[in-house]
Amino acid sequence: MKIYHNPRCSKSRQTLKLIEEAGIEPEVVEYLTTPPTAKELDRIMKMLDLEPEDLMRKKEPIYKELGLAEKSLSRAEAIQTMVENPKLIERPIVVQGNQAVIGRPPENVNKLL
Repeated sequence: MKIYHNPRCSKSRQTLKLIEEAGIEPEVVEYLTTPPTAKELDRIMKMLDLEPEDLMRKKEPIYKELGLAEKSLSRAEAIQTMVENPKLIERPIVVQGNQAVIGRPPENVNKLL
């Protein structure tokens, strides 16, 4: 099990705690310092059945700064933008095998436990 984690985010911390309380020691990826590659992010989005704009944090200042609401990016461009600006990636994301969930709310992780 892998969690794309932001230790400053309460939902991310709560999700990690639920995983650990289930007796699982996940691989913790602090994605702000070690973002997923474009290929990894594309794979995760396919597991989540989401498009890039569905995984973007639209309230982040960088979203507005980059003018993303006004742009029409291709899937590859949107993914690359998120890799280059990981604050845009919704968090936390938990991956187990070929399944993934977003830990909002944290209880979503129970589907993988």
